[in-house]
Amino acid sequence: MVQQYINIINTWSIISSVLCFPQNESDINRLIDFSDYLIDLISGDGNHPLMELLNIVGTIISDYENKNIVEPEGTPIGCLKYLMKEHGLKHKDLKELGSPGEISEILSEKRELNKRQIKALCNRFKCNPAIFI
Repeated sequence: MVQQYINIINTWSIISSVLCFPQNESDINRLIDFSDYLIDLISGDGNHPLMELLNIVGTIISDYENKNIVEPEGTPIGCLKYLMKEHGLKHKDLKELGSPGEISEILSEKRELNKRQIKALCNRFKCNPAIFI
């Protein structure tokens, strides 16, 4: 067991350059990139030896996001408008929602978002679908 500790200590400078508690956006982006790499490597194999490492990285990312990233609250359209403002988007930038007429009806709350549109918005903004329901 002592040899395992020594191995960890000897490689810590390499490990800690990727696996750390994120302090800023750069740190969290590095962890997300590492997580994406692990997901590709594991390819859905729940028994892969790196699955536990992916779980650890995912927990660190989740903890950071829960503490530092506030999801907007309010009506689905209010959340959409908030996200549009945060990302500097205009009405015409939301082509994934449909035609200009449909987008206008959504933004004026004359039409509700459908499942396809919610999925598209979640892909664009990397957010929880619950904010649009």
